[in-house]
Parts: sequence; C-alpha cells; structure tokens
Amino acid sequence: MLASIKDVARHAGVSVGTVSNVLNHPSRVSQETVDRVQQAISTLGFVRNDVARQLRAGTSKTVALIVMDASNPFFADIARGAEERANDLGLSVVTGNTAESSQRESHYLDVFEEQRVRGLLLVSPVGPIDARLQELKDFGIPSVLVDRPSPDGAFSSVSVDDVAGGQTAIEHLLSIGRRDIAFVGGALDVPQVRDRLAGARLALQDRPGTSLRVFETRATTVLEGRRIGREIDALPTNERPDAVFAANDLVAIGFIQGLLTTRRLSIPDDIALVGYDDIDFAASAIVPLTSIRQPSRQLGETALEMLEAEVADPHTSPRAVEFQPELVIRSSA
Repeated sequence: MLASIKDVARHAGVSVGTVSNVLNHPSRVSQETVDRVQQAISTLGFVRNDVARQLRAGTSKTVALIVMDASNPFFADIARGAEERANDLGLSVVTGNTAESSQRESHYLDVFEEQRVRGLLLVSPVGPIDARLQELKDFGIPSVLVDRPSPDGAFSSVSVDDVAGGQTAIEHLLSIGRRDIAFVGGALDVPQVRDRLAGARLALQDRPGTSLRVFETRATTVLEGRRIGREIDALPTNERPDAVFAANDLVAIGFIQGLLTTRRLSIPDDIALVGYDDIDFAASAIVPLTSIRQPSRQLGETALEMLEAEVADPHTSPRAVEFQPELVIRSSA
C-alpha cells in the first residue's frame, strides 16, 4: 500500500500542514524539519499525488492533445510544437490517438474530462463535437481546434488555408506544362481533403485544354497511395494523367512506391507529382517530393498559446488564426 502524506507526517513527528509546506513551500520550514520530512519520505517511499493536488486547487498543469492519426508525421510535428511551448510554460501534454474513429474521440473527451485537464487541443476532429466541447467549456475546460476552423466561430482555432494550398499545387503543375491532372486522396468527407480538392478545381476554372480526375482513397496513407500508383501505372498511355496532386505526402510517397513496382513510368518525366504537408520524409524520398508546406510546429505552438489565453481569461472571445501554405519545389515536379 502506498504511503500517504499522513503517514509521512506521523513518521516525521510533524503535522500534515508541515509536510505540505516542505513539499510546496520549503522556505517556510526550518532546514532541520525539511531534512526530517525528506528522510521520512525516503524511508516510506512516499510519492506525491500531483494530480489530486491540482484537482483540489483547480490548477491542473496538464493539457490534453487529441489527434486523428498519430502515425502521420504531420500530426506528430503539431504535437511536438505544442509540447515545446508547453514545456516553456511549465506544463505537460498528454496525447490521445483517435485513429480516425469518432467513437474513440468521444472516449478520450470523457477520459480527459474525468482527469480535469487544463484544456484540450483537438487536431482534425473526426466527429460532430461542438455540443460536447461546449459542455466541457461550461465545466471549465476550454478547447482549441487545430487544423480545422470552428464552423460557427464558437471555439478558437488555428488552421491553414487548404483551398489556397490546392490552388497553389495545381498552378505549379500548370506552370510546368501539365494539363491532364489527377487528384489522389480521401476520404472526401474529411474537410481538409475536400478543401484541397476545391482549391484544385478553382485553379483549373477557365483553363481550356485542362482536366482534373479524382482517384478517391479510403484513407490518406502510404498503402492507399501505393494502390492508386499501381492503378494509374496500369492505365493505357492515352488515359494516363501527366501529373498527380496527392492529398498529403504519405499518399504521394506511396504513389511513388506504386510506380516502382514496374518501373515503366518515371517521375517527373512521365508523371509530375506534388504532395501536401512537407513532412520530413518528403525531402528524402526516392524522388525528392515537391510539396505544399504547412507550418506544423507553429500550429501546435500557436494553439497552446491560444489555449493558455483562454485559461487565463475564460471570458475571452474565440479567435481564429489561419496560416498560408507554401510551395516547396523539389525533383518530383
């Protein structure tokens, strides 16, 4: 059985309040008493319960981060940015991975409510959660949406203009002479993917002699990109696109792998390729990948700062911060 603070006080021959002062305000206690209490702590193997202490004080130092796919380096970079900023502020971050499941997302919201976390950062939330977030806010747990704006502006958010990103990708492909373009990615009910496709379509408006085909995937993963790569590789020459805009870099890297199975087609000679996110692997791919860069770490840092502003002043009005994406040109297009 774990030793309690009462056990430490009894063993040291002091009051519980004195033990609390040794743990939290040692300057208020004589050095002799500090030494005696520390010796009791060591002897009994006492471990302070910071969670319980913070719950009683209403000052948790833990921020919860919920992501839709922890295996995606883009989301890992967002988490890294949030963690680095939290560390600067003396806070810690705990992460939950929903694996694109609304059920798991709901479970993590319940778990983090029970733990009375300081606040929530929700990266690319999967389900309709606005009502649940309002409940948490009323309970004293604010939330910031990351990589997705709040539809009605009810919650603070930090995101990237994915429509502009889609336009930029297609305009680059048009500038290098490509006309028959394929969009590879999905599922299309994911807002970010849908916005990137909308931007691609906008870029091709009033562009005679151009076309855009959509190859929808079940997920934005390397495996799905590889599957579409093989599918396009097998098309007759006159039906094959001369460029691909992938919904993210994982799909783009998988697409390259799909073409490598036969080595009939080369990138960028036969098919130019643009990805999205500019993850670390993009620069070191077999064919270094041209990509639309999102400021992933800055998203995490900014979201953590916005959350802290709401913790400091629960009555502050929600804010929406939107970053602009950036084209990074490499060998693939």
